[in-house]
Amino acid sequence: MERYNRHIILSEIGQKGQEKLNQAKVLVIGAGGLGCPALQYLTAAGIGTIGIIDFDIVSKSNLQRQVLFGTSSLGKNKAIAAKQRLEDLNDAIRIKAYPEKLTAQNAISLFSEHDIIVDGTDNFEARYLINDASIISNKPLVFGGIYKFEGHLSVFNYNKGPSYRCLFPNPPKAGSAPNCSEVGVLGVLPGIIGSMQANEVIKIILGIGQNLSGKLLCYNALNLQTSIIKIKKSENEINKVLEKSNNFQQQNQPSIHCEPMSIFVSIQDVYQQENIQYIDVREVYELPEVEELSLTSIPLGDLQNQLSKLDPEKKKVFFCQAGVRSKHAVLLLQQLNIENCFSLIEGASSINSFITQHKNN
Repeated sequence: MERYNRHIILSEIGQKGQEKLNQAKVLVIGAGGLGCPALQYLTAAGIGTIGIIDFDIVSKSNLQRQVLFGTSSLGKNKAIAAKQRLEDLNDAIRIKAYPEKLTAQNAISLFSEHDIIVDGTDNFEARYLINDASIISNKPLVFGGIYKFEGHLSVFNYNKGPSYRCLFPNPPKAGSAPNCSEVGVLGVLPGIIGSMQANEVIKIILGIGQNLSGKLLCYNALNLQTSIIKIKKSENEINKVLEKSNNFQQQNQPSIHCEPMSIFVSIQDVYQQENIQYIDVREVYELPEVEELSLTSIPLGDLQNQLSKLDPEKKKVFFCQAGVRSKHAVLLLQQLNIENCFSLIEGASSINSFITQHKNN
């Protein structure tokens, strides 16, 4: 066990802990920006069986952040290319590649073969499918998401804890929440969040530390600011999934109780409207400043403690740096039954750009 010596000499892990890792089975969905670092560290840690499912091929634009691949991987299926690289990293474990798309037809059978599921996808259709299959198969789900300079991380369905649908009950409207291929992403960000996902997996297997079940960690790469939002379990949302479980494979995801989610607005939509309260959920020191609007500043981490600042008579439009924290703010307030709240697509920079252009015109 020389390979794992630095684990074994940790009193919190030891030989027994390393054996737990070697006996564990983890399925990583998506060998992209998040999946690559998660796979590297899970492989190096000695997870006994790792499944990789991805139908996509490696392209040159992936190399900026998907660090398992090189130019020799271009044109290859990501699951197969990742397996080849990881087997060189650790030839003492079993790695299975599934060069296919995760669907409602294969999800349950794949999940049943593994102990923990890692979501490394970048679209809402896949996230809701993964969440629902995790609930039905009773598997803990380690979730990660990235957007431009911001990332978030949580553990769902762990020991009957909250699910992804407890935080985001319904998918957003198509096109209202762009992915990384449309808006870009800082290359090191998925490395950070993907490594955190691997850390959550290892903690769950070993039963050490405190995992992120019931909490959403938000990370900003520009200022290293982190905040944690508590997630309230919704038995209603979980039961909706379980009630559909008998005919899950016949569902055309994300059709399982999927309803439009109209929480997103643009600055163009609301700029000339009256009776609007603009709420900045960034930290007070974050730039750029928005000087042309009358603002209420409530950092996301303090939102629940400053609800009195919200005007019940106005439409409340939340914004942040890129649109991630503002979305979390609105969904948190929905859980508290506070209505008429909206998340501004993009963030502070888009506000300033629009106002400048509007004045020039």
